[in-house]
Amino acid sequence: MEIYKLGLMGNVNVGVFIYANDKIALVPPTITSDEEKIIREALNVDVIRTTIAGTILHGILVVGNNNGIILPRNTAYEEIDLLSKLLKKYDLNMYLTGSRYTALGNILLVNNKIGIAGEELEDSELEKISDTLGIEIVKKNIMGLPIPGSLAVVNDSGGVIHPDVSDEEISELEDILGIGLERSTVNAGIPFIKSGLVANNYGIIVGEATTGPEILRIKRGFEGVRNE
Repeated sequence: MEIYKLGLMGNVNVGVFIYANDKIALVPPTITSDEEKIIREALNVDVIRTTIAGTILHGILVVGNNNGIILPRNTAYEEIDLLSKLLKKYDLNMYLTGSRYTALGNILLVNNKIGIAGEELEDSELEKISDTLGIEIVKKNIMGLPIPGSLAVVNDSGGVIHPDVSDEEISELEDILGIGLERSTVNAGIPFIKSGLVANNYGIIVGEATTGPEILRIKRGFEGVRNE
């Protein structure tokens, strides 16, 4: 998989602003045509410009996979209307969660096979999210924190995780997800991987401050090599 470096609107925190699966990427309306081109080519997706809950924090607020996307309860009616029409083209389910938690991209870590949710997510919402995405979702905090989606990024082959996660916990997570995980940082030392990394099964985008050694670790992670 090729790794592309990108600064979005002058900001290296690309994972904050982009949500992507293998079909679409949701991006801020204000990105440039050159930035859109890189996203489209890197991830092999169609790009949809929109706001979510009146913000451009798509990577934080949205979670999903190739079966559907989950939106926070404060998504505006106009945004729901736009997406409900556009997503039909891609055969994607959509669910507007009633959870009191809106940072769904931080609370949930999912791919097309399975997911992990922070233990604070309501069971009633977990069931509806699982049905929408068509996968089993396991409740598990990582490093004692209920934000697995901010601590790791995965696709169907592998992933990258916060550098301070223990060997024992990485082994547990690899068993749950069925993929290999590699410790890394992004953007020259940021440990919260989600902030500077977007990946699907076609490609990877990292913040433009990401260093060569970090890129090597990220590449290894998405090769899916299991830790022994």
